[in-house]
Amino acid sequence: MRWPSLLAIVLVSGTVRADVGDPQIRTEHPWYPGELACSTFERLFATQAEVYKRVTGRNVSSEEDKVLASWLWRNTHYWHGEEGGQDLWGRGLGQGPDPKQREYWTGLFAHGFALCGTTHAQWVGEMEALLGHSRGRSVGTAGHNSFEVFITGGEYGQGRWVLLDHDLSTVIFTPDGKRLMGLAEIAPQWKQLTNRNFRPERQRGWLPCGLYADDASSFSAFAVAEYLSGYAGPPPMVHLRRGESLRRYLQPGLEDGKTFVFWGRNYRTAGIPGPERSRTWVNQPEKMYQSKTGTPHIDGQARYANAVYTYRPDFRGDYREAVVSEDDQQVTLEFTTPYIIAATPANDEPWGIYAAGAKNGLVLRGQPLGKVSLSVNRGASWTQANMTDSVLDLTDAVKGHRQYWLRIHRPAKQLVDSGLVITTVCQCNVAVLPRLTDGGSRVIFEAGQQAQVNAGPNVPQAAPHVVAGKIESPTVTLQLSTPRGEPIRHIYAAAHIRSSSPPDPKILYQIDFSTDNGRTWKHLVKDWNIPRQGDEPKDFWSQSFCWGNIRLEGSNQTVQVRFRNNGGKAYLRPEVHLVYQTPPPDRTRVTFAWSDDRGQQTHSHITKGPKDEWTVPTGKNVQTRWVEFEVVK
Repeated sequence: MRWPSLLAIVLVSGTVRADVGDPQIRTEHPWYPGELACSTFERLFATQAEVYKRVTGRNVSSEEDKVLASWLWRNTHYWHGEEGGQDLWGRGLGQGPDPKQREYWTGLFAHGFALCGTTHAQWVGEMEALLGHSRGRSVGTAGHNSFEVFITGGEYGQGRWVLLDHDLSTVIFTPDGKRLMGLAEIAPQWKQLTNRNFRPERQRGWLPCGLYADDASSFSAFAVAEYLSGYAGPPPMVHLRRGESLRRYLQPGLEDGKTFVFWGRNYRTAGIPGPERSRTWVNQPEKMYQSKTGTPHIDGQARYANAVYTYRPDFRGDYREAVVSEDDQQVTLEFTTPYIIAATPANDEPWGIYAAGAKNGLVLRGQPLGKVSLSVNRGASWTQANMTDSVLDLTDAVKGHRQYWLRIHRPAKQLVDSGLVITTVCQCNVAVLPRLTDGGSRVIFEAGQQAQVNAGPNVPQAAPHVVAGKIESPTVTLQLSTPRGEPIRHIYAAAHIRSSSPPDPKILYQIDFSTDNGRTWKHLVKDWNIPRQGDEPKDFWSQSFCWGNIRLEGSNQTVQVRFRNNGGKAYLRPEVHLVYQTPPPDRTRVTFAWSDDRGQQTHSHITKGPKDEWTVPTGKNVQTRWVEFEVVK
């Protein structure tokens, strides 16, 4: 049985629904204003241009300036570390043929750190939006995975591949300083070109190997090209229902300062559990441009942040914003986040997050509910539990995921006095969270009135939605509906493809969509290929991604998306995501907590509509502690 068919029994009551779809804020912080400054490519590129102009004095008027502005921003918002894996293939967390998290927005918002091969694959998605098709590629070097972009105009003529490595904080200019260089040029003379004392003025203020001088040997080889090695899915969105709040902490430890919940390698640096990085420009971005010595080693220079969702459904009526299925035997609630559900590991091992016995990722509190069930693959399978006490920790069932369904095996009328509180703790990137400024901090708020439903990125989440063809074949079709009959406003689709080595640029990949149950089809992506241009090494990655999106108008609630190609290439991991319109929003209480020269401070503001602005009365030496959204009727 396919779960979308159950939506017919949802919302039989005439109760008016309301919530807050896609709340976002930004401040005037010069480096870390918050998600509203970077949650779409349009916002991101505008922010990058502003920062680049402020730092260098140059306008973003050429492709060279565009990519350097992007590189500066990523250096100061993303660091080198080992993130926890998802169950992308249905073989266990971090397992499967390619366990890397290659999607751009998840990497940026849920983690903000990764190893070189992962982060540079993700960056392909940004370059596709910034420059055009297949203008960024991951490149294998000496014990490292680097990155190049293909830029044109001026000194670059019809186009050249140039090095743009944010993981090692490196770009290399020609000896005369007129243009950037690519790895094919750099490798034969890498010792001279990476020497910080070789004509330093040619580098225009960008120190080679800015994190660590000994990284230079990484550029001594030019070995593998990975075309279209990552992709960009739907932009990050939070959906808060009545009775729900989201508090985001900028430092590990949550409210008591000692509850550590994360999703990555446990380095335990300076006694604090979880991932961290000692050499990075994150949290010290002002030191990057014109640096002469690079970053010093500082324990915990960058660490993870947390996003804590607290949901108190009111089963008298204000719970239906979360319902995907309901009858006289059960209520099933959904949860979706742009972040990743984290865990307090059961042990202190480096990868203790994967061990059984994790805590604090998902906790139910209230009167004992008896039988409850959890699904992380949209109802295809369930984990059973029994709430016999006032607290039930379900972290092991959901850790490393970004969505779940929670089924309570009782009708809503029996839950009215349950006092149920659902707490979901996620990991997020501190560099995309809003920070306050000194002397009164202006805040801008927007609620986009939209939310998401996701068939993927994991194969087990996509598989229940296959209606034609099959996964791991040259054609497959998925069908997806909005959770409660909301109108679709945007379709996002992507696929991981076994495209062969070397890739054949003559093979064309298509993504089509239908809003009339497959009777007629329109292009979502037309004639996608893998171009071959410029300098190339001798070896190639044998896989690639194809992705795209399209906006819809009208009242469509269901869509089919078809993936196909004319080269017989198999689709290993297709995914479809719908952005749907939410009701007119409730108000939002936005609360900041910070410290300044007066001590610990908090300030709350209730928004007047889907857009609002106000000033938080900060003092001097402000350090932002947390920011919270809470739905207010």
